[in-house]
Amino acid sequence: MTTPRHTARRPLAPRVAAPREPVDPARIGRRVVRRRAKGMDAGAVAAALEEARFDARQASRHEDLADDLRGRAELSEWERLHQLLAAAAPGTVYDPDTDDVVQAELAADAAASAAREAELREAMRIAARADELQALRKLGTLEQTEPRTGDEAVRDELTRRAGGYVQADVDAWLAHALAAHLGHYRDPAAREEAARLLTPSVLAHAALLAELARLSPGADVDELAFAARIATTDTEAAGDLAAFLARARRG
Repeated sequence: MTTPRHTARRPLAPRVAAPREPVDPARIGRRVVRRRAKGMDAGAVAAALEEARFDARQASRHEDLADDLRGRAELSEWERLHQLLAAAAPGTVYDPDTDDVVQAELAADAAASAAREAELREAMRIAARADELQALRKLGTLEQTEPRTGDEAVRDELTRRAGGYVQADVDAWLAHALAAHLGHYRDPAAREEAARLLTPSVLAHAALLAELARLSPGADVDELAFAARIATTDTEAAGDLAAFLARARRG
């Protein structure tokens, strides 16, 4: 009899779930009314309105139906359609395709759907880039990699995956890139944006590295490792030191 061997499996990166449209009982109620009302004239809509009012009165007598959002929405929609046809030419029948309110809602729904799809694509991009950076860290080649637009959000994703643990190597990589204007940080606008996206310790580390590099242009990155310790231990002090070195250099 042989003993089955168990091989260790690499943990899979968390899957990015597609954002779902929240269930809206009121929206469902309005859509039901519009489907039913299509082709109705003013008289038919008036009759349907009276029926909805009767149902509302009946529901109000039952405590479990008092908060029926869908029922209230259906009643409100019948009332709106009744007013719409009352103001229209005689013989007009309801058509949701010519209803300005419906068309505006459809346009808003399309825009919201596009926004959700864009959000999903961005989340997938961030997850894929986080996988890439994790692989580069394991290979020991992260330092040779230039950052890209959006890597600030990837940093946050890596921190989330680590259970909130701040990964010093990733922060040091970003700080060095920001100080040396590597990757997308060649663009001044990207550097300005980084001030909003990165943590104070990373920004202080970058500022201190930039001033130390000006003070000693030939210094190796490893020689300046102490800057990360200062920025992590006392962010304010690191910022103050960077500012002092800048003033001394100018004066």
